[in-house]
Amino acid sequence: MAQQERAIRTRRVILEAAAAVFDERGYEASTISEILERAGVTKGAFYFHFPSKGDLALGVLGEAVTTEGILPQEIKLQEMLDTMLLMAYRLPREPMLSAALRLAVDRNSRHMFGTRWPDWTVLLASLLAEAKARGEAHPYIEEMGIARLLVAAWTGVRVVSEGLPEEYDLPTEVAALLQLLLPSIAVPTVLTRLEISAGRAARLFAMMREGEPEGAGLAERVR
Repeated sequence: MAQQERAIRTRRVILEAAAAVFDERGYEASTISEILERAGVTKGAFYFHFPSKGDLALGVLGEAVTTEGILPQEIKLQEMLDTMLLMAYRLPREPMLSAALRLAVDRNSRHMFGTRWPDWTVLLASLLAEAKARGEAHPYIEEMGIARLLVAAWTGVRVVSEGLPEEYDLPTEVAALLQLLLPSIAVPTVLTRLEISAGRAARLFAMMREGEPEGAGLAERVR
């Protein structure tokens, strides 16, 4: 058991080192030797877990879709918002997530490894479908189409804000985007009950790091 746990930790160390290097340099410019130095592991350990640099890229992309830190909400649309807000807070702070996005937007690596945007689209569409079934969303919305646009808009905010000379806070920018779009999705009686703010993103992140046990409703703890 101890040997298995050590192998799991070693794999994680290598993957995190690769993510940091990919995030800093991009896939093409990154080298296995630099990743090995960053990870502090032997070549044997590296190749045991990842036969190639491409396998590392796939491993990083495999971490891109996550709902860690998201708890069930009375309003399903709030869960969808929380998912997008928390990711906006985490991505600039976690190289694993940032590297996955960089791999996705780079044309060469995208052609080699694909992206996780389809998975994000399915995840958001499932939340939208449940929200619509509950009467929270307008009955005429088409879940997959809306989800695809949300993923595209979220990604665009990140990519464009990185390329501007001014510094922009991603949670604030994403919250502004969602505030603009949600009236087209949520029915008015639900819209007024939603919290869409960078502050909520920060609180969700803090709660995730604290590792609070599931049980108490998120609404009571973050409002």
